[in-house]
Order: sequence, then C-alpha cells, then structure tokens
Amino acid sequence: MKVEVAAGFKDRQVLICLEVQEHATAWEAIMAAQLSTHLPGLTPDPTRIGIFGRLCAPDSRLKEGDRVEVYRPLSADPKEIRRELAKIERAKRNSVV
Repeated sequence: MKVEVAAGFKDRQVLICLEVQEHATAWEAIMAAQLSTHLPGLTPDPTRIGIFGRLCAPDSRLKEGDRVEVYRPLSADPKEIRRELAKIERAKRNSVV
C-alpha cells in the first residue's frame, strides 16, 4: 500500500512516497523511508510522530494514503513568546501617554 513520510528541519523538508506492506506501522514506514540519507542529522523520536497532524504511537497501523509525520522539538516555548509579546504591547501603551 502507498503511504508518505514527511520530515524536515527548519530550512529543509522532505516528503517520501513509499510502498509498504499491509498492516505496516508508522514506525516501520519511518524506518523504510531511510530519512538519514535525505536529512543527515535527523534522529526520529518515536514519541514525536503522527499521522496527518495527530500524534500517534509508533505501533499505529497505517491505511492506504496515510502521511506519517516526524515532528521536531519546538525551538521556542509558545507560551513564553506570548508573554513577551504582551509585555511589549503593555510597554507601548504605557509610553504613548
């Protein structure tokens, strides 16, 4: 059956189309994609994968046409970014007096 594996870095992404056996798992598809040959330095983490944008377990069974995604860690905490932006906005409002 045909599936896709998507992975990447901030500046480079790959989408690999594969033919896998029926009942293959998400992790088997990632291993079959041989991501290290396309993205040297990428080490997939079995706890940071998903199917079509939803986290999944490595042993999740795939269906025809699924897209398995390898997620990388966030470079910044979104909550901290929002706090910093709120501080900047408050400072702007206070200085316009």
